[in-house]
This record gives sequence, structure tokens and C-alpha cells, in this order.
Amino acid sequence: MRTRSTTHKDIDELLRLQKAVYPTIAPWRRDQLAQQLEVFPQGQLVAIVDDRIVGCASSLVILWDEWADEHTWKEITSAGTFDNHNPNGFTLYGAEVFVDPRVTGRGIGHALYDGRRALCRQMNLRRIIACGRLPGYHKVAAQMPVELYAKKVLWGDLTDPVLSFQLREGFRYCGIMYGYIPEDAESCSHAALIVWLNPNHNPGKPTTLQEAYDKEQDIEL
Repeated sequence: MRTRSTTHKDIDELLRLQKAVYPTIAPWRRDQLAQQLEVFPQGQLVAIVDDRIVGCASSLVILWDEWADEHTWKEITSAGTFDNHNPNGFTLYGAEVFVDPRVTGRGIGHALYDGRRALCRQMNLRRIIACGRLPGYHKVAAQMPVELYAKKVLWGDLTDPVLSFQLREGFRYCGIMYGYIPEDAESCSHAALIVWLNPNHNPGKPTTLQEAYDKEQDIEL
């Protein structure tokens, strides 16, 4: 298994895989994936096993101060186009991760998260922020509010397929984003806000995206 940057040739395979992973949630459209690759190609990763795509991680860079309040997936990703990508930001925002359910347990999710962490370090970004689904919540939603569900996962009383994994990956739980994906019935539309802080971040240096942007501005002048 290996990870690499996503290419335009991967789009058809990614659309098929995402539809299989999320049968009740509308998958990406072709134009959205193409736009993501145009806007921020470094942030798009796929996992490969035997020359077959088995996982995907998509991300963009944002100014977190603009989005720290409650928001939806549609708002922060500009409806999946990543038009909100901002090279002046310090936050890598995880928009999507999915893994082929036929090959779970082989470290694919970990490899994709590792790829994101490597990108965060490489670009001198301050952190990774994401809003993870809570697919186990619908089973107990009648018994407890979503905040208590998340706390019980943190305490080890319950296990959630996504949040428990993210905690093992070194992310910190920061709260609930209500109505994050309205059509996500398993999570009752909610998500867990999580963060990973880059231990190598140098606040005295610009990010590589900021450096590239400044060079472009100088050339234009």
C-alpha cells in the first residue's frame, strides 16, 4: 500500500469508490474533483493497493478565524469546489477522508492521515482541523444528546468508528458542529470538531504557500 497525489485520471475511480462508501450521501461531482485539483493539488491524496485506489483524503488551506464559529461542510468547502482555499491561511482543513470498506484494518486511514501531517509540516502550517462524522451516534441518539455521546467516546465508554480512530491519530476533540452534513443520517447531521497541532510549526517563518504567493505578486509587479 502506498499514497500519492491525486491526478485527473483518478476521478472516475474516486467517484465509484465514494458512492460505494457513502451510499446515502451524494458523492462528489466530476467538476468538483477537477476544481479541487486545480485549486490545491498538493492537498489531494489517494491510497493505492495493487494499482487500485482504496482511499482518498482531500484538504484545503483556510484562515481558521473566518470559520471558527459553527459552519457546515458545504459552506467551508464552497460546495466541494474548494474556492475558499486561501494561501494566506495557517490551517489545513480536512474536507474528506474515505477508505474502501473491503480493505479496512490495513492501515490505509493511518497512511492518509500521515500524508496530511507530512503536508502540514512541509508547508509550515500551524494545524490540521477537520469535522469528523459520528456514524455510531444514530444507534444511541434516542438515549443521549450528541455532546454526551462524544464525551463517552472520549472517556472510553463508547467506540465510534471515526472519532475513536481520530483520537488514536493524535487529534484533540474540540466540540460539536451541529448540522454539519444535513444528509448524514448516521451522524444525525452532526460532526466532531477536531484539531492536530503541528509540533514543527515555525511562527517566525511564512508558510510555503505564502512564500509562493508573495513571489507571484512580486513577478506581477
